Amino acid sequence: MRILLTGATGYIAKRLLPILVNQGHEVFACVRDGVRFKPEYPNVTPVQTDFLVPQTLKSIPIDIDVAFYLIHSMSSKVNDFQQLEATSAINFRDALACTNVKQVIYLSGIINDEKLSKHLSSRKNVEDILRTGSYHLTVLRAGIILGSGSASFEIMRDLVEKLPIMVAPRWLLTKSQPIAIRNVVEFLSGVMLRESTYNQSYDIGGPQVMTYKDMLLEFAKLRQMKRHILVVPVMTPRLSSYWLYFVTSTSYSLAVNLVNSMKAEVIAKPNNLASSLGIKLIPFSEAIRLAFERIESDNVLSSWKDSFSASGANTGILQKLSVPTLGCFIDSQVVKVKDIDTSLQRIWSIGGDNGWYYATWLWKVRGFIDQLLGGVGLRRGRTNPSSINAGDTLDFWRVLMADKQGKRLLLYAEMLLPGEAWLEFSIDSNGYLHQVATFRPKGLAGRAYWYLAYPLHLPIFRGMSRRLAR
Repeated sequence: MRILLTGATGYIAKRLLPILVNQGHEVFACVRDGVRFKPEYPNVTPVQTDFLVPQTLKSIPIDIDVAFYLIHSMSSKVNDFQQLEATSAINFRDALACTNVKQVIYLSGIINDEKLSKHLSSRKNVEDILRTGSYHLTVLRAGIILGSGSASFEIMRDLVEKLPIMVAPRWLLTKSQPIAIRNVVEFLSGVMLRESTYNQSYDIGGPQVMTYKDMLLEFAKLRQMKRHILVVPVMTPRLSSYWLYFVTSTSYSLAVNLVNSMKAEVIAKPNNLASSLGIKLIPFSEAIRLAFERIESDNVLSSWKDSFSASGANTGILQKLSVPTLGCFIDSQVVKVKDIDTSLQRIWSIGGDNGWYYATWLWKVRGFIDQLLGGVGLRRGRTNPSSINAGDTLDFWRVLMADKQGKRLLLYAEMLLPGEAWLEFSIDSNGYLHQVATFRPKGLAGRAYWYLAYPLHLPIFRGMSRRLAR
């Protein structure tokens, strides 16, 4: 069948896409930035769309059978994600009115509390909007999703691995029903054109109901770490959000929305969907074990950190492929490379746990300062230790171009700056490494920043280029 997949560069869609391809379907993948999405599978066609801009949706094919709606804006600024989600849903619904689509499948959140958080209230509103379309709607409602690279998994991992003793807010005693990403994908693909699921909503969850405290302690046990958790009633939502923000790799806006959501129980209402689809629900411990298998084999297919909204990034930054020169400060280093393949691999492995090859501690200090000011810091690391693609995050940078064959890597800064910054690595045909740092200042503050920081930048850039070429 012919399938429209929205949010194709998102965490869920990246896991679903290979399943759909392996089942022999033709997939039209909706992406906002074509440069970020390079199809790795047959029968996948990129469709450049922005569901906040209706005129871009004319490129959606008319002849489609199923459409997956996997667009969420939970990590965007706290006060605007509800409007963003509503606008996207309305534009999606209206665009599909011009197609032959039979079924829309929407992944929502479990709703079983009268007083909903902004996050869950927004998901419910999107359901209501999508129900008014000229197609059959199937809604799958999930709570915590467990998998390598998922927000819930990475947050638990940060808390367990960083804090032997946790003084935690009382929402850690809230009950939830986590589900493995593998099961989520099985549900999504299993309901396609299944008429019994038309115009129905289903809660999907794993086989266990657990508190967040239970999950953290079980996670620690699986990692063979002894952890102690003290739950206190005096930690306000604001303090809880700061606690998550400084300890984990989440952004502050996402931390606020997560805290608001975690105060309500998220338990799936019973249904027979899993048995009718032949799905075996994966227990919590098995889901964590499978996630670490992915991590240890360097086979993490997607990470929530790579989404633009996860860092509050401007989704148009991939249009900044043309590095400016006018009115910019530039540091350029040119070094003869001893072994091109070795240097290229070092460039492709830069950042994250691999570090920056020279004065990494200073990079960490800069990241800590950025985090104190409310920026992303170095917490995001990188999804894979040795491979990288356009659109990926790399510490406090975003990858604009990763052309390994052309020997060029271009990064754009997402740390807080009084201006804009690019960092480019390339190796020419004569075997010279060109490392160019470009800073376009914004006003006097930007110029003052460059001059004040340059005494540190100069030895760092010089040392890094020489170690990359060595």
